[in-house]
Amino acid sequence: MENRSKTLGKPAGVTYPTLGVWPDAESPPSEESPMTRSATPRHGLEVDTDFAQFIEAQVLPGTGVTADAFWQGYAGLLDGFAAENVALLERRTELQRQIDAWHKARGNQPWDAAAYRAFLTEIGYLVAEPAPFAVENGDIDPEIATLAGPQLVVPVSNARFALNAANARWGSLYDAMYGSDVMGPVPSGGFDPARRDAVVAKAAAFLDQALPLDGGSHADVTAYEVDAQGLVATVGGQAARLADPAAFVGTHRDRADTGYVLRHNGLHVELVINRDHPIGAASASGLRDVVLEAALSAIQDCEDSVAAVDAEDKIGVYGNWLGLMKGDLAETFEKGGTSMTRRLEGDRTVTRPDGSTVTLQGRALLLVRNVGHLMTTDVIRKDGQSTPEGLMDAMVTVACAIHDLKKTEGPRNSRAGAIYVVKPKMHGPEEAAFADRVFAHVETALGLAPNTVKLGLMDEERRTSANLAACIHAIRNRIFFINTGFLDRTGDEIHTSMQAGAFVGRDGMKTATWLKAYEDRNVLIGLASGMRGRAQIGKGMWAKPDALAEMLEVKVGHPKSGASTAWVPSPTAATLHALHYHQIDVAARQDELQGQPIPDLDLLLTPALADGPIPQDQVLRELDNSAQGILGYVVRWVDQGIGCSKVPDIDDVQLMEDRATCRISAQYLANWLEHGLITEAQ
Repeated sequence: MENRSKTLGKPAGVTYPTLGVWPDAESPPSEESPMTRSATPRHGLEVDTDFAQFIEAQVLPGTGVTADAFWQGYAGLLDGFAAENVALLERRTELQRQIDAWHKARGNQPWDAAAYRAFLTEIGYLVAEPAPFAVENGDIDPEIATLAGPQLVVPVSNARFALNAANARWGSLYDAMYGSDVMGPVPSGGFDPARRDAVVAKAAAFLDQALPLDGGSHADVTAYEVDAQGLVATVGGQAARLADPAAFVGTHRDRADTGYVLRHNGLHVELVINRDHPIGAASASGLRDVVLEAALSAIQDCEDSVAAVDAEDKIGVYGNWLGLMKGDLAETFEKGGTSMTRRLEGDRTVTRPDGSTVTLQGRALLLVRNVGHLMTTDVIRKDGQSTPEGLMDAMVTVACAIHDLKKTEGPRNSRAGAIYVVKPKMHGPEEAAFADRVFAHVETALGLAPNTVKLGLMDEERRTSANLAACIHAIRNRIFFINTGFLDRTGDEIHTSMQAGAFVGRDGMKTATWLKAYEDRNVLIGLASGMRGRAQIGKGMWAKPDALAEMLEVKVGHPKSGASTAWVPSPTAATLHALHYHQIDVAARQDELQGQPIPDLDLLLTPALADGPIPQDQVLRELDNSAQGILGYVVRWVDQGIGCSKVPDIDDVQLMEDRATCRISAQYLANWLEHGLITEAQ
């Protein structure tokens, strides 16, 4: 296991004992070591005193769970699962040792897919496919089960970012286009009326495509009104209605704004009318904005994008998640010399033409990503040793979410009564089944009904990709999500086949046979497992947060692939990516894909090895880019405690860097060092 203490490092030559920590004698405490902090005994555990107080004074009151029950349940969790956690990690190591030896023994022989597959089956890396099945995951919110749209990922350690993501359910299309490179270089001076007009024209073109009128264009509307039959637009002095009258939902009023709410492909679009607003005053129809339903869901991340290693850090992470689940998280900050306070947005009340009302969710459905099985923590120790951080995340994040389940009025996160936990970096069905049993224990300890906790399976490790159907089957009663991710998955691709040879560079990797097979298999296996209408099938992050014009051109490929969600780096990106789900009817696309042949497993298992010498200028470019990314990430992580940063590459393109990007860069350097493409001196 990996211990992330700020001050303790693993000494050379020291092996891991039972719970996967460094022997205390080998790592004497420094001033900031967790071993010098006061500990409070709880059911045989040594709990950081501040952390124990946080759990007992802030997390548990209002949940119906007593402190004694919580700590007894936690002690049982460690007794029942900590040793197995370590054994699963040892299994990873042993499989990797065998794979490395197989590749070394073959030397430079031509690739033999059949022999490789037989070998992986023999050692238990590949398991038998389950018989046909369909997931049975209980009550699931529509944002997961039936709606298709963008998904944000945000470090929950930053309260302002966490709130921004939660509130990104609705986004201004005018603002997203005006303030990004979608309309050309981002403006640096004062207000640009010509840019405004171009934005308005582009938004009208979107409305004509998604919500057309039965006569004329939205660009020519001089008035929008509502009567008993729905929306009426005036075009050239004539009344026009929506080509699909059923797309009109109702009217939403917010102070001086009157919003006409429409629906297309399950997503809402609001035409905001205010002739007194500067933008509305310049519009013949009084249209001052087009607001899109954007981020349907948001992952509040406790893993790759945060820097959380000790009790103080973890209290901050859990405290923000707790505030989101209670609904009282707030953050005050200075902007433009003015103090502002950000809170969770309320729901939206829309009045139908018949006078009845409907409530639309005002916030993204919030999911929480725990750490994987690898990490350990000193926040809670047993017998003087660190314990698995994943078990702590499971117990605490679920306990925090009980506050949402207990609500009887006001805005809620899950109206279905579910808790959504994304579990990353699991290797194969054994580890997925382990997670299933961990959360079953947590549910029992906290008094929750079985399968209240839903699990998101991140398909980012090669053994999971190769056994995806078996992984889904292992958690079929609680799975809500699968997704693909180029960065972590490529990192593990290189790591697993490290001894097979030198890998192609990043550009070659993006067009590699295994990658297309990986992306296609994920969708098709998800559909074959009955996930349509029951769970999300997701795609990975757009890693260039400032290149949104490019994203608008490229990322439509994700809904075209049959994915019902895909990751975006900001609320602005979520608003723009929402346009893609109006272009593509994902449910219809999934119907088209259902039953199509799944790409052969051999395509997935064939490593993208270089078939000849790689030009030295390309090698040096990859070396510089990898080093730049690693240093840019690590320096901010260590010096500033920032787990996710925008770091310029060698071409000065801003890229998101977190542990996933660090992983792929490190594996490239390790692989090319191993096979002599670069030297340690370089």
